[in-house]
This record gives sequence, C-alpha cells and structure tokens, in this order.
Amino acid sequence: MPHTAAPDRYASMTYVRSGRSGLLLPRISLGLWNNFGTTRGWETQRALVTHAFDRGITHFDLANNYGPPPGAAETAFGQIIGSDLKAYRDEIIVSTKAGYQMWDGPYGDWGSRKSMLASLDQSLQRTGLDYVDVFYSHRPDPETPIEETMGALATAVRQGKALYVGVSNYDADQMRAAVAALRAENIPLTIHQPRYNIFDRKPEHRLLDTIAEFGVGCIVFSPLAGGLLTDRYLQGVPADSRAAEGRWMTTSDISEVYLANARALTDLAQARGQTLSQLALAWVLRRPEVTSALVGASSTAQLDQNLAALESLEITAAELAVIDDHSHRA
Repeated sequence: MPHTAAPDRYASMTYVRSGRSGLLLPRISLGLWNNFGTTRGWETQRALVTHAFDRGITHFDLANNYGPPPGAAETAFGQIIGSDLKAYRDEIIVSTKAGYQMWDGPYGDWGSRKSMLASLDQSLQRTGLDYVDVFYSHRPDPETPIEETMGALATAVRQGKALYVGVSNYDADQMRAAVAALRAENIPLTIHQPRYNIFDRKPEHRLLDTIAEFGVGCIVFSPLAGGLLTDRYLQGVPADSRAAEGRWMTTSDISEVYLANARALTDLAQARGQTLSQLALAWVLRRPEVTSALVGASSTAQLDQNLAALESLEITAAELAVIDDHSHRA
C-alpha cells in the first residue's frame, strides 16, 4: 500500500528561503549519498524516506553517482517516490547532480554540455520523474568553459527538466564565474552545495561571503564530517564504520588529536543537553548564509536524533570560542 503521510508533518519543521529565490527548504534535508543502494536493505531505505517526509523533510538530495553502485540511489528513490510518495510529488524537492564519472568514454564525466544533459536524462529515467527540482553541476570542470557547463544547466531549465540550478564544490572565484555565465542566460544560480563542518571551515574564507553577496542559497554537505562529529569513534573504530571500510576515510583519521578534540566538543554538547552530532548541526546552521544542512542516516532513530538539533540552535559566544579551540582533527 502507498504510504499515508503524517497529517502533522509540517508542524515542527522550519523552512528557509534559498537565498533570494522563492524556493523554501527545510533546515535539515536528507542526503542519499552512500546510504542508498545495494548496501542497504530495501525496507530500511523506504522507511528512511517516508519517515523523513513525515517529519517535515521535503528535500531529498541525490546525484547520478550515488549508490553504491553509481545510479542505485536514484533508482531506489525513484521506486519510493513512484509508489509510496507519488501523491505528494508537489510537496517534495528532488535534487540531482552531474559531473563525476558515470559511463565509459569521453562523455561520461565532467561538465561538457553532452555529459551534463545526457546525465540528466539518465537520472530522470532512473527516478521515473518528469523533472527534478534542482540540477547541479557537481564539480567545476577545469577543461570545459564555465559558459558551456552553465549553459547546459540553463538548457535543462528551458526544457522543463529542472526548475532551479545549483553548483557544488565550487570555490568563491568559480562560483562568481558561474553566476556571471548564468546571468548571461537569464537564469539565476539558486543554490551552492559546499562541504562545511567544524573540522572543515574552508567556506568561511570568501565562499560564504560570495554566497551572501549574490543572494544564493547554501546547503552544506558532510556537516558531521563523515561521522567524525558523532560519538561513533570515541571508543574505537567499529568494524562496520567508514574508517574501517577505508573508502572515504581510514583508521589514521582517528588520531589522538582528533579524539582529544572530539571529546572536548562532546563535553560541550553534553553541557548544552545535546549530542556531538546535534551540536555540529547547530554550528553550521548558525550561519545566516546556510539554508539547510544535508544529513545521511542509517536508521530512522538516527534521523530523529539529528532532527532534535533544531530544538537548540542558539550558540553563545563562549561556546563558539570553545569550538574554535577544537575545530581541527589532526
């Protein structure tokens, strides 16, 4: 049977405008990177998406290469939205991206017009959707003119295959060039998706200022630093963790310096009545430039714990000073 959404799903979530656009996003969005695909059971994936929607999460973030294997996340999400959430499509924001390797040959990677638009067509086929709400350039292409990549995003909007466009992993200068190229197409840049967390503060050096200057929204990925800003590694390296797997991080990341800082941050979080992950989410959301934070989750209980961060977002100057003292991991 299709899922029946909770009638009070909008009661506790806050929605913030993405920059100067009309697009409202929930303060916490669900990212499907590394959590959907063959490594997760179907019922777990289905429960995460439907529960997220019941909790007011209207935005689901994908990319062509999310899985594993690449494409699997879009396929799984497409099955869920095509059955359980079909009646609620107009209440849901779906984003996807192109820019990383997806198929063999010279057109399956990077940001050419051929690659971007072919990838979007494949994403629509996998998800079973007529359009996505946001289509991103996943990373800047050093060989392709920015006008070509942004022109492909503009074409997607004109074709009705995307409503808004965004960029991810662009630095301040690259974003500035993207804005100019899109303005020439009479298409606004709606959102930027950078990596930002207590242990990775690079966006504070010019990027967040540039985002504010152009009135662009900002949705941050890896706000929990891939699990380093949780209690996951405080007592060792679990066998099923990312550090043990060695794909996105290794056991060397769990250094004594990291542990000392993570424990100090945990003490601060507990004094606030929060977990470390809740403090980390409150910290990124404190910035006025940040529209939403992307979280992944392996269970509905973990998702609920992350959502509880929204109950206490205020951080004092003294608390920020403590965080500054411990905002490095190695």
